[in-house]
Amino acid sequence: HFSHGMALAPLADGEDDESNLLLLSAANQLNLAGPEAVQDRSQNVIAATLNLRAGKKAIEMSDFEAAHSYFDCGISFLRDFDCGISFLRENHWDEYYDLSLELFNLAAKCTLVNGDLVGLNVLSEQVLQKAHSLEDKLNVMYFLTCSLAYSSRLPEAIEKGLDILSKLGIELREHGMSMETCVQETKDFLSRYTDDEILNMRRMTDPTMIMAMKFLSKLVTGMTQIMPETAPYVAHRIIQLSIDHGMSPVSPIGFVHFASYVAQLGDIRGGYPSVKLALSLLDKVGSRESAGEVICFGTQVIAYVEPLQASLEFHNEGYAAAMSSGDIIQAAANLVLSCANSFFAGVNLQTMREKCAEGVKFMGEFVPFIKILDIE
Repeated sequence: HFSHGMALAPLADGEDDESNLLLLSAANQLNLAGPEAVQDRSQNVIAATLNLRAGKKAIEMSDFEAAHSYFDCGISFLRDFDCGISFLRENHWDEYYDLSLELFNLAAKCTLVNGDLVGLNVLSEQVLQKAHSLEDKLNVMYFLTCSLAYSSRLPEAIEKGLDILSKLGIELREHGMSMETCVQETKDFLSRYTDDEILNMRRMTDPTMIMAMKFLSKLVTGMTQIMPETAPYVAHRIIQLSIDHGMSPVSPIGFVHFASYVAQLGDIRGGYPSVKLALSLLDKVGSRESAGEVICFGTQVIAYVEPLQASLEFHNEGYAAAMSSGDIIQAAANLVLSCANSFFAGVNLQTMREKCAEGVKFMGEFVPFIKILDIE
């Protein structure tokens, strides 16, 4: 198996379908043989790198269980690299730091998506011990913050997020603005730009700021549930930082939440353009990782402006987008809202019954995550 996998490895360098199949086949063969089949230390790194690439490909196909298996095998090959090495020699974290960090970060992401919170803690602890800087720890800190929210510890998750953002120079406590004041300030700020100017703004490139935006996006969603008076200010900061530093993959979340606050204050049609802007931004920011949430919240405004039947297709799209990015919470939210809107949209009752049954089955498969929906 190992010889076969090593022979296939050089043939799997392309991006076409055949190369992708060869990549997965090579990784599978190496993993069947296991680290004990390695005869030369350089082969450990080759096998680990191949598993990293295979895991990324599995994520692209939304198969997070397979992805975790590849990342875990990659880590096993690196760990075997340490076996028998004297205490004077550097371990894999020292010699192959970037490869180790990426494997552990992506494996941690998969454990979160798969509901393995114990595995997440084990992987995160290793990264927190070995990472060279705060910036290198941010990914697992983000996953740990998400896991708190998914475990019905939302206040703790919010506090952790606030602390991390404070360390990154973004202070959100004690802003002292009401929803009305914050919404008006955001309106005034956005009035300086046309939609076209916003849509054509540069992309955010600073990795630390991109991670800060991820924390902000989780905060605004959590605060909407238990700290609604603070959430509009977080959305304002997302929009402000996006304008100042460039659009990030989660920038559309700030715009869609802003739209929902405008609607909450009684101006539904006034919030509608910001929903359309947020949806358009999804195609401009180079990633659809926030699409599930943007569609979920945006559709609640759209449903009051466009025919209710249209919301069903939006929620179906939101469910697919959320599942593709591993966002189980937003997938579930889109599913629940689609079922609820189906009744009022006049969907055939038998069809609706079948859809609701699918929803109940989905909830049962992801019990650890769905707790948070009780709050929503």
